[in-house]
Amino acid sequence: MKIVLAYSGGLDTSVLLRWLKETYQAELIAFCADVGQEEELRGLDRKARRSGAAKIYIEDLRAEFARDYVYPMLRAAAVYESGYLLGTAIARPLIARRMVAIARANRAEAIAHGATGKGNDQVRFELTAYALQPDIRIIAPWREERFRAQFQGRRDMLAYCARHKIPVAVSAQKPYSMDRNLLHISYEGGVLEDPWKAPPKDIFKLSADPEDAPDRPEYVEVAFQRGNAVAVNGRRLAPLEVMLTLNKLAGRHGVGRVDLVENRFVGMKSRGVYETPAGTVLHKAREAVEQLTMDREVLHLRNSLVPRYAEMVYYGFWFAPEREMLQAAMDAAAACVTGTARLKLYKGNCTVVGRKSAQSLYNPRVASFEGGAGYDQGDASGFIKLNALRLRQRARLNRE
Repeated sequence: MKIVLAYSGGLDTSVLLRWLKETYQAELIAFCADVGQEEELRGLDRKARRSGAAKIYIEDLRAEFARDYVYPMLRAAAVYESGYLLGTAIARPLIARRMVAIARANRAEAIAHGATGKGNDQVRFELTAYALQPDIRIIAPWREERFRAQFQGRRDMLAYCARHKIPVAVSAQKPYSMDRNLLHISYEGGVLEDPWKAPPKDIFKLSADPEDAPDRPEYVEVAFQRGNAVAVNGRRLAPLEVMLTLNKLAGRHGVGRVDLVENRFVGMKSRGVYETPAGTVLHKAREAVEQLTMDREVLHLRNSLVPRYAEMVYYGFWFAPEREMLQAAMDAAAACVTGTARLKLYKGNCTVVGRKSAQSLYNPRVASFEGGAGYDQGDASGFIKLNALRLRQRARLNRE
């Protein structure tokens, strides 16, 4: 039997690799998608083989991730609930899609992951896998009683690694869990489970503490074509380069931190702390340009669909027909979003201070309080009376 395992090299997946090999008498193929983890990938190949992997794939998917997953989501203005820009959620369909492809190429019977039975990731991985290969076998050890009975906590896992000479860093209990990619870093669990407590100051990696950020603001210009960011400060860049550039610029000024309690798909509430520097800038910049260029009714209709689209991404329905259908509508709405936004980065804030577009629907002569420019203010009387007709009729009935 062959199993493709989503592998990160951390304690959990190192244990899983050996446990799956022994329990299922299987040949393990480890897969790690490089979606922007950076230093976390060092030495992964050697570590996987020493842990028992017969083969390991480490693929640089950053460009594909930015172009084919992050950018379509940004065109759709997707925000889940109180400000989550969906950094973890949007990476899962790409990772699962590659796992299925590797399983096919190696004639593996199953894929496996280390997501727990309490979280969203198990759903995201598996919905993607089933959407792409309906007969795929999925192994989720954390949902198996025998696995949970053997591993009550981190101490049991460390002891298992010691017995099997699995190379892991022996350390104290990690005070939180972390997931990193090109779009963001998320922090959950451990010390963060008390929603009254502020996150530890030293957990953040992508952004400076706003109090320690530079005392002078920095201005950045982001240019868009058809809803896609194509240039930063006048320099044309590919999606990956846009993300890398803005992560550095915005992170320096402490931009992109969010602390919220969200509703997981499985039903419980969860406290999450996020860093999304580039995503925050791109979201605000795109919004500034579309304020100039998007028709009012299109904007209002698009905005009414954003929560539903964000749910699809959060829940794991990226490869579902409803998301694909809605993406077409979102892309059609974003087709007019061409122009440039200027933003001020300062002490954790990202503020729009300018926007321009050759396709702007904003006419200062019409909007101005000075002069008419073809707008007859007297026409508003009939407009108001027509809109008030039903209200006046209701008021008359209520008086009788």
